[in-house]
Amino acid sequence: MSNWSGDVNEWNNNVIKEFRANKGNVSGAYKGARLLLLNTIGAKSGQPRTTPLGYMADGDRLIVLASVMGAPHNPAWYHNLVAHPEVTVEVGGETFDATAIVAQGAERERLWAKLLGSWPIIADHQAKTTRQIPVIILQR
Repeated sequence: MSNWSGDVNEWNNNVIKEFRANKGNVSGAYKGARLLLLNTIGAKSGQPRTTPLGYMADGDRLIVLASVMGAPHNPAWYHNLVAHPEVTVEVGGETFDATAIVAQGAERERLWAKLLGSWPIIADHQAKTTRQIPVIILQR
């Protein structure tokens, strides 16, 4: 995304359209990535929101990070799911309802270690910020 000079919302909208048209497969910077679409309800607006995110499986649960690449704040979608934890997830050609749970304690540490093993770059994201990056469990 570093070569992108456009609007993040436009970027996301293009990824969402391509994801839905190709049952989860996208090109460009996300080609080959494990992506899902997280559908939340806006914490302030009450309007539906869709965000493309990388994920990791943990059994039948899907795990996402609210890293914003190490920004000092959590992403809007994180605030949305904290306010309204009932979400809809699109992955591949499947859509299902889930409950978003912010991992805590030993479970968060276990998942963080697993995520670091798959995505070493997240250590760089954590080093850029003083906030603890939230680990979110999407449970069917």
